[in-house]
Amino acid sequence: MANVAVIGSQWGDEGKGKIVDWLSSRADVVVRFQGGHNAGHTLVIGGVVYKLHLLPSGIVRQGKLSVIGSGVVIDPWALLREIEDVRAKNVDITPENLVIAENAALILPVHQRLDQALEAARGKGQIGTTGRGIGPAYEDKVARRGIRVCDLHDKDLLKEKVDNMMLHHNALLTGLGAEIVDPAQIYESLVQVAETITQYAAPVWRVLDEACHAGKRILFEGAQGVMLDVDHGTYPFVTSSNTVASQAAAGAGVGPRSVGYVLGITKAYTTRVGAGPFPTELQNDVGEHLGVKGKEFGTTTGRKRRCGWFDAALVRQSVKVAGIDGIALTKLDVLDGLEQINICTGYKINGQVVDYLPSGQDMQAQAEPVYETLDGWNESTYGARSWGDLPAAAVKYVRRIEELIQAPVTLLSTSPERDDTILMKDPFVND
Repeated sequence: MANVAVIGSQWGDEGKGKIVDWLSSRADVVVRFQGGHNAGHTLVIGGVVYKLHLLPSGIVRQGKLSVIGSGVVIDPWALLREIEDVRAKNVDITPENLVIAENAALILPVHQRLDQALEAARGKGQIGTTGRGIGPAYEDKVARRGIRVCDLHDKDLLKEKVDNMMLHHNALLTGLGAEIVDPAQIYESLVQVAETITQYAAPVWRVLDEACHAGKRILFEGAQGVMLDVDHGTYPFVTSSNTVASQAAAGAGVGPRSVGYVLGITKAYTTRVGAGPFPTELQNDVGEHLGVKGKEFGTTTGRKRRCGWFDAALVRQSVKVAGIDGIALTKLDVLDGLEQINICTGYKINGQVVDYLPSGQDMQAQAEPVYETLDGWNESTYGARSWGDLPAAAVKYVRRIEELIQAPVTLLSTSPERDDTILMKDPFVND
């Protein structure tokens, strides 16, 4: 059996929730390995809707171990609220089925204050941050002034670390003309939640090593998408962590060989939230149609998503950069009823056609899509569970995507319902 890493292949919001839920029912351990509560997965199980932000998707299933790895930055108050929300839906959450990496960094209220103040200071150059403190928390982690879950055990050390951190941040807030934060309030707030949070803390690397040796199936659950990766995405309009599959090993605490099959969740069209380049964006009736029919509003922020045609050049780049073995194609049914459908095969930049999106911010902004046009279909694909249920034009569209992105479609999702899935290959099974 193979472990599986699930990542988004576009700019996030690809419909990972349903696919991760489908896979988590087959896994023994589910691990979140990067990001924070700026991401969100929506699961629908037995008619009950679960909106998860920090908790791994396995938490809603009995007998599964859910793990939050050290690559995640954790807002302890947001996590506790989420635990209570999920418990209110009759889900049992204990240290037996939820483990948090003791070396995971924490998001503090000052990080949110900084995030919002810095974004406001950018004016027209805003990057579209959610304002939840994710970036500043990662900055503190890299600058070695971060506060981690394990620091909550030692109150004297915790106070010293908070005081040192606030010397830096209050100077920055003052420079931005924002209200400073009282270190004592931060410290007391952490002390109040310390015992509740640390009951879940453990050396996650050891927990996962034991699971691997026991032959258990592990699902590594990513957030956002490859094109939001801090190294490989459309910088600076990216998130603050690595979203590619290789981060699953570093952010969980396992060797790279433990990751196994990489499944890239891919929407049958393209969406993006916030600022940044989007070559295939449609600011017309078709774009509005995709947004309305696809219910394109963020799980975490509620922000309306920008919509456009499928960008095969972009996804092909993600396949190469992230080592994606196969994709799960979602929301095919949203394209039902369109007379013609365009696929972007490359970009025209400064009069030249290229088959990838360059790293330069100016070149990304100038990129004009080069389209290939396919016939649409009038029949419904909603709820299809086999290839035979799909219109011929829809099958042709899927096959053309496979050719262009140079990766096979492993799963095809035709509705938010879990069973409305066409399976070509089980990612957990080695060929």
